Amino acid sequence: MIKRLDLGELLLLAAIWGASFLFMRLGAHEFGAIPLAALRVAGASLLLLPLLAMRQGLGELRQYWRALLVVGLLNSALPFALYSYAALSISAGLSSILNATTPLWGAIVAWIWLGQGLNGSRIMGLALGFAGVVFLAWEQASFKPGGSGWAVLACLLATLCYGIAASYTKRQLSACSPLAVATGSQFSAALLLAGPALWLRPEALPSAGAWAAAAGLALLCTGVAYILYFRLMSRIGPSNTIAVTFLIPGFAVVWGWLFLSEAFTWTMAGGCAIVLLGTALALGLLKLRAQPAALGGS
Repeated sequence: MIKRLDLGELLLLAAIWGASFLFMRLGAHEFGAIPLAALRVAGASLLLLPLLAMRQGLGELRQYWRALLVVGLLNSALPFALYSYAALSISAGLSSILNATTPLWGAIVAWIWLGQGLNGSRIMGLALGFAGVVFLAWEQASFKPGGSGWAVLACLLATLCYGIAASYTKRQLSACSPLAVATGSQFSAALLLAGPALWLRPEALPSAGAWAAAAGLALLCTGVAYILYFRLMSRIGPSNTIAVTFLIPGFAVVWGWLFLSEAFTWTMAGGCAIVLLGTALALGLLKLRAQPAALGGS
């Protein structure tokens, strides 16, 4: 049973990660997608590296540097840049709902790569989840100038990267401590994004508000969030911690409404409900009564 302290931290983590979509909307227009992502991972590295050093864990970065470089690319550098790009044209609420498809991609990648079985409930969940995405994106999928189709695709590509990174981490970094994985992936992402960020740096100095948004992304939504996430993983387990996926869109919608006056439409509400129901089935949190034989490995 989850204790009140753990539940409180789970809600806090959802609120923090929900705010990341707000901060990206506030900072992306002035910094640009890639420079903002670079600042995010660089700031998180500055916070996490001293913590790892205090725990005598820097040796793990040298031992697993190749795998950490791959995770840094797939779990931070690419998705953070893609979400920052999406923030240029779609709302924080819609980005967060599309982000909720991450476990769906994770289930598909784990089935193909790790041989994890998919039973009837999970297959139905995948179908429902992606039906919800189509429902959400139907009015957004314009690829003409000014359309939001590319932004929607950027969010979905980012969630696919997360899904691949999860399976890769399980295969290659299971012996590496969670804090070392978090620190190494952020530091690797900072190295990968440094050159492109310098090349694409903004011509005009961003405003104080944009800098504050970048600092919030780096220190709060990445550094502090990772600490909370891995602490919850160790205390309540991955199955309970993944529930944060269901809470993030609600917070993102509230932050967008409060600070950016973003509207939350009935279409978004319906699509969000379908995506979250599908995710719950795909994760095994909800199950159909009749269970056909599983496909794939155990």
